[in-house]
Amino acid sequence: MELREKLREIAAKSEELERQLADPEVLLDHERYVKLLKQQRELEPIIAKYREYERLRREWEDARALLEEETDGELRELARAEMHALEERLQRCEQELKLLLLPKDPNDERNVILEVRAGTGGAEATLFAADLLRMYTRYAERQGWRVQLLDVSESDIGGVKEAILLIEGRGAYSRLKFESGVHRVQRVPITEASGRIHTSAATVAVLPEAEEVEVRLDPKDLRIDTFCSSGHGGQSVNTTYSAVRITHLPTGLVVTCQDERSQIKNRERALRVLRSRLLELERRRQHEVVSAERRQQVKSGDRSEKIRTYNFKENRVTDHRIGLTLYQLDRILDGELDELIEALITHHQAEKLKEHIAAA
Repeated sequence: MELREKLREIAAKSEELERQLADPEVLLDHERYVKLLKQQRELEPIIAKYREYERLRREWEDARALLEEETDGELRELARAEMHALEERLQRCEQELKLLLLPKDPNDERNVILEVRAGTGGAEATLFAADLLRMYTRYAERQGWRVQLLDVSESDIGGVKEAILLIEGRGAYSRLKFESGVHRVQRVPITEASGRIHTSAATVAVLPEAEEVEVRLDPKDLRIDTFCSSGHGGQSVNTTYSAVRITHLPTGLVVTCQDERSQIKNRERALRVLRSRLLELERRRQHEVVSAERRQQVKSGDRSEKIRTYNFKENRVTDHRIGLTLYQLDRILDGELDELIEALITHHQAEKLKEHIAAA
């Protein structure tokens, strides 16, 4: 379908949504109203860009008409320059429209369950995992998102063996989904007396939070154990059995949550993590069946992939998937991830556009 024809259809759909939203019967039906409002808001960026595109086309037509009618050489030259500038703007606008029209990831607006685990490298790997945990916490706070530490297992030297964060905020998954994978660090460990650089690693998993209606948990499939929470160095935080461990018997998945003093709250949070992990398992099964969907991703689904290297000596961060190197490791570890994330999103969109054009 020709681009402008598709855009006209979307504009007509937007007008119809506006009409329905003004209907008194719809206003009284809260569930329907919210559903229609969400659809309209999803179309708003496309409609705004379409209006800009049509305005630029009209201006280009006016400049062309002036060029054809005008006899004054200087005015003709001005009209020709205006047409050239408008053509460049039209091309950029058309490209932006094509990106906006690409199928959306249905998970993009969801909250995130982010898991960090120390990998190869012993004690140094746990220190690096702690650095990553702080980096993502700082980034989420910069975005104005809410961050909750659901569970953490710490090492004796202040590192993190594994930790689970719940990050709540609009578009959290769309910004963080390419962080899944193995992150590698190259630096001199604090435990290294000779000053040699070591390589260690930590694994990051980013899961879209599942809604309760998507993943139904049968109580018969769950084994729920309670125990006393433990803190730094294994010391007891409190003497009540507030920590919760849930085992999903059919899959063997185990989730532990002990951050809250309330057993009920820990149970609720553990169930949120379990649902998200089960949803991720199902998503992976679907991706294995639909191989084309895998090719559209920036290898974000393969946790064995070394996606990024953090080199402390050179203050360098390299993302191996897109060949991007930035010499600002200190700022990145402080949560300034936007440049990396924007580059990954741009690359992903370009790949999707290629796939879309090839399939058309």
